[in-house]
Amino acid sequence: MYIVAIGWLFVTSLMALTETSVVAGVATLLFYGLLPLALLLYLMGTPQRRRNRRAREAREARAAATESDSPSIRSVDSPSDSRDDPDR
Repeated sequence: MYIVAIGWLFVTSLMALTETSVVAGVATLLFYGLLPLALLLYLMGTPQRRRNRRAREAREARAAATESDSPSIRSVDSPSDSRDDPDR
């Protein structure tokens, strides 16, 4: 996919170089090259971003499940310890 993007930028940069003025060259490069290419790469990258998000959410869910399954260790200063202490 990136080889097509590189080729498109090469072609549009050559088109921009052949324009009669600098403003026309910049406009050609921007509106015919960079903006459509950015949109294309964003849209083509959507499935990968979706897979990455789902994988991250699955990892977080597994970590939360593992964390809730493991026994918790209460601290010494925990208020629940005071109920078990007859001296208090």
